[in-house]
Amino acid sequence: MRSKNLAALAVALFSCFSFSTAFADFAVGDRGEEVVEIQKQLAVLQFNVGTIDGVFGPATEQAVKEFQKSKGLTADGIVNDGTYRDLMNKELPPDRYGNHAMTRNILRTAYSMLGVPYMFGGTSPGGFDCSGFVCYVFGKAGISLPRMADLQYDAVTRISTSNLRSGDLVFFQTYAPGASHVGIYVGDGKFIHASSSKGISVAEVFTGYWGDRYLGAGRVYN
Repeated sequence: MRSKNLAALAVALFSCFSFSTAFADFAVGDRGEEVVEIQKQLAVLQFNVGTIDGVFGPATEQAVKEFQKSKGLTADGIVNDGTYRDLMNKELPPDRYGNHAMTRNILRTAYSMLGVPYMFGGTSPGGFDCSGFVCYVFGKAGISLPRMADLQYDAVTRISTSNLRSGDLVFFQTYAPGASHVGIYVGDGKFIHASSSKGISVAEVFTGYWGDRYLGAGRVYN
């Protein structure tokens, strides 16, 4: 959503509130060799993780939930101390606050909103518009962003498409010149966003409808 609509959305003018959260476990948004090992072990136990690629995405999350159900654990898809111990037969590594902590927090929150309906001017899990969703997700990770898509575009550090990484913002030009739609890049050419037709969903950045309207990308944090 663009800032020209602010008059109709006075209540949504404020920056999203910030909440700081940190996780010591493995969850959606995590990546690396440790995730590869978790995926391999799940596959050995015949839980379907899709591709063993070191990316803790929805398929790995679902496999973890199925494993947790089989062990009588809380099926939340998060590999905490108990789940890790039962799955890997060893203790969870003590230091999980690495370079990807912010990204995993952001992607975990974003994926938890899948299916939430689109709502013009929406800024909460009751319904989101595109920039309201981004503002909410980053606010949960402790980062305050401007409310509107074009202002978010002005606020980020511009990056080239070749340097895109999970957690970056991707912008699109739709009904007017400039940034009028925004989403969160999740890797593999995909982004999660508030779609007016599908609500919070994952789509392709560079092909199809959105590929034709891709404007650029920006980084919010290092």
